[in-house]
Amino acid sequence: MKEEVPVLEYSDVCIESRGSMIPVRLKLSDQGITYRNVKTGKVESLNSSDIDVVNWQRLAGSYGLRIFAENGNLYRFGGFKESEQSKLEKFFKNTYSKIMSEKEFSVKGWNYGAAKFEGAVLTFDVGSIPAFEVPLNHVSGCTTGKNEVTLEFHQHDDAPINLVEMRFHIPSTELAGDDPVEGFQQRVMAKASVITATGDALAIFREVQCLTPRGRYDIKIYPTFIQLHGKTFDFKIPVTTVLRLFLLPHLDQRQHFFVVSLDPPIKQGQTRYPYLILLFSGDDMDHIELPLTEEELQDKYEGRLDKEISGLQFEIISKMFKGICNRKIVTPGNFTGHSGTPAISCSYKAAAGYLYPLERGLIYVHKPPVHIRFDEISSVNFARSGSTTRSFDFEVELKNGAINTFSSIEKGEYNRLFDYVNQKKLRIKNRGKMEMGSRKDDFDDSDADEPDPYMRRVREEAKDRDEGDDDEDSSEDEDFAPGEEGSDVAEEYDSYAGDSSDSGGDSDGGSDEEGDHEKKKKKEKKEKKPKSKTVSEKPRKRRQKKEKDENKPKRPQSAYFIWLNEHREEIKKENPGISITEISKVAGQKWRELKDRSEWEEKAVKAKREYEDAMKEYKASGGGSPAKSKGSKSPKKVVVSPTKAGSGGGFKSKEFIEDSDSSSEDSEDKPLKKKAKKEEKEESEEEEAMSSNASEEETGSE
Repeated sequence: MKEEVPVLEYSDVCIESRGSMIPVRLKLSDQGITYRNVKTGKVESLNSSDIDVVNWQRLAGSYGLRIFAENGNLYRFGGFKESEQSKLEKFFKNTYSKIMSEKEFSVKGWNYGAAKFEGAVLTFDVGSIPAFEVPLNHVSGCTTGKNEVTLEFHQHDDAPINLVEMRFHIPSTELAGDDPVEGFQQRVMAKASVITATGDALAIFREVQCLTPRGRYDIKIYPTFIQLHGKTFDFKIPVTTVLRLFLLPHLDQRQHFFVVSLDPPIKQGQTRYPYLILLFSGDDMDHIELPLTEEELQDKYEGRLDKEISGLQFEIISKMFKGICNRKIVTPGNFTGHSGTPAISCSYKAAAGYLYPLERGLIYVHKPPVHIRFDEISSVNFARSGSTTRSFDFEVELKNGAINTFSSIEKGEYNRLFDYVNQKKLRIKNRGKMEMGSRKDDFDDSDADEPDPYMRRVREEAKDRDEGDDDEDSSEDEDFAPGEEGSDVAEEYDSYAGDSSDSGGDSDGGSDEEGDHEKKKKKEKKEKKPKSKTVSEKPRKRRQKKEKDENKPKRPQSAYFIWLNEHREEIKKENPGISITEISKVAGQKWRELKDRSEWEEKAVKAKREYEDAMKEYKASGGGSPAKSKGSKSPKKVVVSPTKAGSGGGFKSKEFIEDSDSSSEDSEDKPLKKKAKKEEKEESEEEEAMSSNASEEETGSE
């Protein structure tokens, strides 16, 4: 019976990368060593057959594992505890048949010693013990002087401290032969990570539109790197830095995004580009023939590439990247948005773009590009989803505390996105479904013929108003009741009558004391009078909306709508799965291209004539004539009760409140009434003057 090989896993260790310790998850099995970058999710592996030397060494504050591969590369993992030494030593001995020896480093601090080259590693020994090791794939350049060699290194943007350059002094020797300085430089450059365009490119694509970095570039694909050559900038991308490949369809279903994730990113000055985004039209065709034999394709690329590739341009480029970089192409899964495509139109940091839900994460393109894996997500939240707005926000909270907010998403996407998140078992903060607005028709059916729900509602209200213009609304304002006790109007009329009676009392010859006394009583009575009801206490009744007349003829259709009703099913058959909104777009395009419209215009003219004849019959039969509404009442005749006036005890004249017609007549007779009152006043003054003169004559005769 075969003994089961144990598997060792470590989730809190780091790997050295260009002077920085990056957290990884390490797994050791019988097949080899696999480690996954916690930050980027990049997975790399080392086969068990490629392991040459294994060492246990002391690092700053912890212990580390040094693995030297047969291809000359050096791997150093740190963060182990001292207690793990015996377990690892036993594992390497039983699984890989390798002895894990302990490697010591010189701590003398001397700056002179011997430089040795072992594979792709430069070792500096002090007294036969190594002081430090330099992986040559970190070297970006090497220059020489008289007795000096200068090494320049690639910069790590995430490292707090970077090693920029290192200088070695090489003393001259009296021995004849090759120059030791040039020999040192050649051995460094043989393993250095310096990209030089030597030989012919495997494929060249001219004037490809690139969104990030922006511009049009010639893409040249070499066996070890990819070159982007533009009018201003030139980028060289090593195939080892390609992290992921994405092929995403555009919302218009005619274009495609091809996204290349890079680690480390390409740089131009201080600007970093972690994503390369190419935009292709769905109609561009291309054909390439690789300058390689069938044996070379099989040996180098293991059948991932064919000698001749034909088809759409975005498919050819994606196949080339997949074959050269040995990375899978990620495409959207089963998610389908409101538009029928996997793209969700939204905004991120005040820039409009598209969000694509994938099988293992989310990606947003294109400004700035954002890729979020499910293992990075702590929770999601649907913000502003219960309000009456026509959009909502989708917030994604990461485990490191950062929050990515995708805003201005149409409410039609809510149910689909909610089901997708729920299916992927992501934690949702607000589990409740959003409440729709008070007007159901605003958001319920986004596929209606009218794309703007607000405009559709305004047109319906205008249509209702037009239909109700033929009838007069004779509803009564029930709040206007001047005869009732406690009414605002009654109080106003009573106070006005009281003031008039006071003035009448004075004119009738009442004394000033009696007038003051009467005013005082009026004031006390007014203060004791109960306050009238406010609008909030007595709600105002609304007018009843007129019912639609079913006998009224319907308006005729235009020539376009008559044509659309006859060809709607034909358009659906030609475009299976098309939405109602897209049907109107296709129909509009066909109508514009239609040259002979005489048949439909004749039908429209005929329908208009029939409508006009029907309207004449409708009006002749009494339809649309003004009639009293059901809730209308006969006009009331309100009489204000007479009020005693001062000490004279006179009465006020009666006042009538008639309907709208009588009020208009009264308004026309106002000037005549005013003139009559003026004449009456003049006559009374003349009579008083005559009576006073007569009294004076009588007293004089006496």
